[in-house]
Parts: sequence; structure tokens; C-alpha cells
Amino acid sequence: MSSPSQARFPGAAGLRETGRLFALALDVVRALPKRPFQLREFIQQCWFIASVTILPTALVSIPFGAVIALQLGSLTRQIGAQSFTGAASVLAIIQQAAPIVTALLIAGAGGSAICADLGSRKIRDEIDAMEVLGISPIQRLVVPRVLAAMLVAVLLNGMVSVVGVLGGYTFNVIMQGGTPGAYMASFNALAQLPDLWIGEIKALIFGFLAGVVAAYRGLHPPPGPKGVGDAVNQSVVITFLLLFAVNFVLTTMYLQLVPPKGM
Repeated sequence: MSSPSQARFPGAAGLRETGRLFALALDVVRALPKRPFQLREFIQQCWFIASVTILPTALVSIPFGAVIALQLGSLTRQIGAQSFTGAASVLAIIQQAAPIVTALLIAGAGGSAICADLGSRKIRDEIDAMEVLGISPIQRLVVPRVLAAMLVAVLLNGMVSVVGVLGGYTFNVIMQGGTPGAYMASFNALAQLPDLWIGEIKALIFGFLAGVVAAYRGLHPPPGPKGVGDAVNQSVVITFLLLFAVNFVLTTMYLQLVPPKGM
């Protein structure tokens, strides 16, 4: 049965859930400097998230770089700007493709595992037992997982950038007849160090979002084992939606604040 307020305001439940999600994010930020820090839990979560994401990320980054290089190579050839293929491909991979691929796999593999773990603890009343004993579940369980997701996302973003650029270079030179010198020269002419920074910053923020959303849905699952599965699905979908919205905001801010090279 829905309450009178929910019947009068259909969006009240969604606003309430959004507020709780932001409240959890603030609680995680406040708990970061608190001691004792769960170093062992943090290392275990880093290893677990990396183990379930590193191979799929490497396999996905190769076709991503290849598709971007092939598409941009065909487009630049049509408009007579083949000399800019390298710069366009590399910048697209570093600024956009690498953080997005990293975040999707962190949310899909690592985030779903975090949500399932916390959700199973919740339905077994382990979270309530920790609160009764005076142990903060956020500091003990959530903070190490969020930090692990952020660290692994940054490291995977670097790997995706390298593999994607190498894949794009190989496919452009071999399949489209591009010259290695022109590819690298255009990249050196237009790329700049902030392009790499914005990719790493995006990966860091996306890792934080994936960890917080997964932890929130894991700590508030619907009743029963089926509810844990529903919470995992919801966490992945919510993370994807936030990912593209935040990526748009960050990209817009970057293009406004950082002038292009040569200007």
C-alpha cells in the first residue's frame, strides 16, 4: 500500500532514494579520514575487483580503439584530413572511450559483486548486528570497497588508454594504409597533458560513483534473496545513467576551461 504522500506526489519515492544515495556518498567522504583504516579489506577488494575486470577490460579496449580508428580514418579520408586521424583517434580514446569502458566494466563486474556481497550480508542481518555492536558498516565495509573501485578504475583507465591507442594505431596503419609518421605527428601537434588528466579524473569519479551506487543498493535491497538480485540489476542500471550524465558535465567543463593546444 502506498502512503497518501506517495499517492499525491508520484515522484516522492524517487526523490527520497536520490537523497539517500547522496547522503551515503557524503557519509563515505566523511568516513575516509577516520581511523582505523581497513587496510586488509581494501587490499582484498582491490585484488578482487582487478581480478574480475582486468581481462574483460583488455579485451574490450582493443575493438574500441580499432572501431574509433577505422571510423575516424574513413571520415577524415572523405574530407581530405587524413593527417589528423592520429590526433582524433587518440584524443577520442583517452578523453572519452577509456574512462567510459573502464566505468562500465567496474560497474558491471566489480559493482555488481559489491552489491551482491553487501546485499547478502544485509538479508542475513549482519549489517544490523554490526550496528548493534557499535561498528560502522560504512567505515568497515563501504569505504574500502569504494576506494578499491576508485583505485582500480584509475589503473584500468591507463591500461585501456594504452591498449586502445596501440589498437587504433595498428588498425589505421595496416588496414587503412596510414603512415606511422603522420599518425604520431598529428597526435603530438594537437594532444596535451590535460587530455590525459581529464581521462584519469573521469575514471576516478566514475569509480567512486560505481562503488557508492553498488554499496547503496546492497545496503537497501528488497526483502529476500530475489531482492538481492534485483538490487544488483538496479545498481548497474543506475550507475550507467549517472555515468553518461556526469561524463557530459565533465566534458563540457573541460572544453570550457582548458583551451585547445595552439590557441
